[in-house]
Amino acid sequence: MIRTRYFQTDGTLQPDLDPGAFPTALSEAGSLLWVDFMGEAPEVCEPILLKTFNFHPLAVDDALRESHVPKVDDWDDYLYIVLHDIGFQSENSEIETFELDVFLGLNYIVTHHDLPIKSLDRVWETCERDERNFKRGADHILYRIIDELAADFMQVIEAMDDEIDRVEDEVFKKPDTSMIQRIFTLKRATLHLRRVMSPLREVFNKLARDDYAMIDQRDRVYFRDVYDHLVRLHDIAESMRDLVSGTLDTYLSVINNRMNDTMKTLTLITTLFMPISFLAGFFGMNFFAP
Repeated sequence: MIRTRYFQTDGTLQPDLDPGAFPTALSEAGSLLWVDFMGEAPEVCEPILLKTFNFHPLAVDDALRESHVPKVDDWDDYLYIVLHDIGFQSENSEIETFELDVFLGLNYIVTHHDLPIKSLDRVWETCERDERNFKRGADHILYRIIDELAADFMQVIEAMDDEIDRVEDEVFKKPDTSMIQRIFTLKRATLHLRRVMSPLREVFNKLARDDYAMIDQRDRVYFRDVYDHLVRLHDIAESMRDLVSGTLDTYLSVINNRMNDTMKTLTLITTLFMPISFLAGFFGMNFFAP
């Protein structure tokens, strides 16, 4: 699916612009074109990205056929940015990762993703309701996108924190064998979260502090704000990893204590029956026989 929004210089918003009209829209100073490719085959996207927008073949190949960690590449006339959005499946404590490729120019923004991304859809709907977002430029649209991405990370961290609390409570109530699997699944999820957030934090830092022609000086304060939010989320994610490790230690301690209690009970039973066993064994010998 290809969807477009074209904000013209006279303040009108034109939806569903035909790809053949993209060159005219790009040549109009003061306008803004947003093109979103979702689940489109590379054969459909490639001619538009190469011929209409004149993106470098390496950048197009990265967007259409490769998977990358979050990064930002400066191609002079535009930025190529790889972002990651995440989701959390509470039923199996797994983290889903969705790659979002963004091309940012002075009067356009192009997004490409294979799967639906809720944060991008929220920004799309917000811009449709309030056209002032288009008036503030393509870099402001990018800011809104990464701000919604940070909000998704917050929701995932809160969901994981709730799951860790539930596991901690169940460790003391019913520490069965399935508990260890849940703990290790959470541990893998926290590691996955760290692998995504660490490079994404560097991308936000570059957008906030590096001198890119596509990002207005006045808008960098918004990117710095999102970067500060992600830094705090990264610290929370690090503490969550420590919580999961502590939960694993608690589980092992509880299991060890229960095993000790079982051994005490068995030892007591053995001690009680030891005199009887001794007497039965002693008088059962035949050396008293005539």
